[in-house]
Amino acid sequence: MVKTLLKSVRQYKKPSIITPMFMALEAFCECLMPFFMSRMISEEHLASPDALTHILKYGVILILLAAASLTCGVLAGKFAAQASCGFATNLRHDLFYKVQKFSFKNVDKFSSSSLVTRLTTDVTNVQQSYQMCLRIAIRVPLQFLFAIIMGFVINAELAWIFVVIVPFLAFFLIAIARVVMPFFKRIFKKYDALNNSVQENVGGIRVVKSFVRENYEKEKFNKAAGEVRNDFTRAEKIIALNSPIMTCFINFASVLITYLGAKTIIDSATLNGSFVPTELSALITYGVQILSACMMFSMVFVMLTMSLESARRISEVLNEQADVLSPENGVKEVKDGSIKFENVFFKYSQTAQENALSGIDLEIESGSTIGVLGGTGSSKTTFIQLIPRLYDATEGAVYVGGVNVKEYDLEVLRKEVSVVLQKNVLFSGTIKDNLRWGDENATDEEIERVCKLAQADEFIKNFPDGYDTYIEQGGTNVSGGQKQRLCIARALLRKPKILVLDDSTSAVDTKTDALIRKAFAEEIPDTTKIIIAQRVSSVENADKIIILDGGKIIACGNHTELMQTSSIYKEIYEEQTKKKTEGGADNE
Repeated sequence: MVKTLLKSVRQYKKPSIITPMFMALEAFCECLMPFFMSRMISEEHLASPDALTHILKYGVILILLAAASLTCGVLAGKFAAQASCGFATNLRHDLFYKVQKFSFKNVDKFSSSSLVTRLTTDVTNVQQSYQMCLRIAIRVPLQFLFAIIMGFVINAELAWIFVVIVPFLAFFLIAIARVVMPFFKRIFKKYDALNNSVQENVGGIRVVKSFVRENYEKEKFNKAAGEVRNDFTRAEKIIALNSPIMTCFINFASVLITYLGAKTIIDSATLNGSFVPTELSALITYGVQILSACMMFSMVFVMLTMSLESARRISEVLNEQADVLSPENGVKEVKDGSIKFENVFFKYSQTAQENALSGIDLEIESGSTIGVLGGTGSSKTTFIQLIPRLYDATEGAVYVGGVNVKEYDLEVLRKEVSVVLQKNVLFSGTIKDNLRWGDENATDEEIERVCKLAQADEFIKNFPDGYDTYIEQGGTNVSGGQKQRLCIARALLRKPKILVLDDSTSAVDTKTDALIRKAFAEEIPDTTKIIIAQRVSSVENADKIIILDGGKIIACGNHTELMQTSSIYKEIYEEQTKKKTEGGADNE
């Protein structure tokens, strides 16, 4: 896990190395100061004729040490900020780029809300921990070590007291960590649920308001936020024991040193010994430094305990292997738009008991128009997602242009297979910006042409700013039908060999639907067109119509053939025709 995260340090290795060096120098300077202070005020020097000279000499040394300590601390803070912020930037970059390589299956594994949490909250936690590790986590052991060493230099017998209490402190810290870690694991899962609640609410705010469900959504949010608060409170209550436990141990050690030191001084005076009050003062000062080091370590410990789960979650994404990858030296050209399914089976996970698609055998000629009909849950969308390798077939093979899709370079394949998915998405920016997702170098004339094919040109020109009209995030300032036509135009701009429309004309009227299909037939005759629809009229004139049910092809043929051979198709056609006729009669 640590090795995975440290790969993101990259160009910030230098400040990451320099920071601990300055922290070590700062700790060294601070630990020398009590020693020279005790030497400056020792009876031996104060009683000598050159007392003032000694005081000035040690005073200058102390000033220099203080200045050096301050300088090292400032520089350490500067480089630590550079290193931690740069590390977090690289970490977000690596996570985002990794997610871009994920297939739908990988994204389904983590969920969108969880990935957002990992890119934001988890990275922030790791950034703070990294900065604390560079500064405090390096300073603390060094300060502790220097203080212990100087304590032994002054009086080895009393310094052993500090050494003895360390195992007890370590025991309590490890015990606390083992207790709180399960809390943090639960907390971050609940963070995901909280983000999911917010994401759903904001994304579907119009539906929430339409059904007057604001109070329900508030209750749901309060429940999720309350669960996060409760677990955090329990964890913080346990972690809060760090400070009093360490303070208790260190104060006990200081009292013991004071008692034994005073006793030693009295015995030394009686026996003309060498241990003097100034040395006891220095020893107590080192005890305070050890206490300070332990308190700072407590802060690091709390942050590390919190961020350990964040680090694990980030590493989980970074170590995830995308299950759909471009092969080495993949095929760089799609010859034509022919498609072949060869005994294809597919399920969304290895643990799934049933296949989403079963025994699909189908050949589609280049330039033909294929209609796909089926009820809800019949795997129509799954069927077309195998063509551009949004998912890979579990068994069997899918061929495009006579080549197995797994042999293509992914970018090349997906450029030649334009998919207008069932859930249309527009991004914030102008209409031109959105359309140029299909071809970033497209001219204004080309954009206008595809919009005419998609029956979008007329409503675009009715906007005050025309093609420069700003689209809000998610396309909230255009209607469903307008959004669908813009997405179709965007797909056409790519000039694909295969165009897939996944129920993407459901929000337009039948007349506009017919005009779009007519434009396809006349303007892109060599492009293979696959149209998933609920209306029979949308696929009635297709070269071949496929009926899916339960992930299987139960009928295949043109309209005339299916009317004679498929009772299901005939029933759907007659029912929709009857409704259309009744609707027309009612209108009259």
